[in-house]
Amino acid sequence: MLSKAVLKVKERKPLVHHITNEVVMNFTANGTLAYGASPIMAKSAEEIEEIVNQADSMVLNLGTITPNKAKAMLTAGEKAAQLGIPIIIDPVGVGASSYRYRLFQDLISRFRPKVIRGNGAEMAHIVDVSWKHRGVDAIEEDKRFLEIAQAVAERYQTVTVVTGKTDVITDGNRKAKLFNGHEYLPIVTGTGCLATALIGATLSVEEDPFIASIAALTYFEVASEKAGEKADGPGSFAVYLMDELYQLEVQEMEKKSRIKWGVLS
Repeated sequence: MLSKAVLKVKERKPLVHHITNEVVMNFTANGTLAYGASPIMAKSAEEIEEIVNQADSMVLNLGTITPNKAKAMLTAGEKAAQLGIPIIIDPVGVGASSYRYRLFQDLISRFRPKVIRGNGAEMAHIVDVSWKHRGVDAIEEDKRFLEIAQAVAERYQTVTVVTGKTDVITDGNRKAKLFNGHEYLPIVTGTGCLATALIGATLSVEEDPFIASIAALTYFEVASEKAGEKADGPGSFAVYLMDELYQLEVQEMEKKSRIKWGVLS
């Protein structure tokens, strides 16, 4: 099931339109290519509708947001929704300013994304839940992630992906916990943005956004584990991660995946 979704990306090479974080655009583009999809990162309002017409999926990332990019996101998102092109939103830093929060709410009010992916703090903020990361042990974090993910899925009627030491994915009914990943991921800028991009690529070929999210995230995090085995630190890890995203066989992904499936009670 998961393997089929990843293989379809590599076979079909979907065109993924990103309006994304400019700090890590190169990293995101290279990772998308290594995974098997084709990135395009147009952000000019003058051409945005033409670009959307060619896309198979869309990634909207609030990192390094500007008024012009915000306008492009609104136009692109509405056009994609009209065409039935799947959208994923990454609310980067949504709790850092009222401007980011208002933009996120504006995007959500105009179209419904298939997936929202963020870290615990970001996802807590969009459902008005207080969040204190420091001092939270693994068991408590795991419990809170599930509560937050469920709240986001219910409020915004979308698949929710909350990433951390344990990742939680839910569509409001089904749930999955993913226990893969590597300790270098949080200290390499752009790994979260790249995880969002790979989910976005998989949405273009897999109709079930719940399965698409789990498949892409599992592939990404198993690749990160293999990269970590070779790396001497976060710098070499980032390079090896690209290699592993390109080389990882889906059979190995399935073999090394650590997923707990269930339903919400």
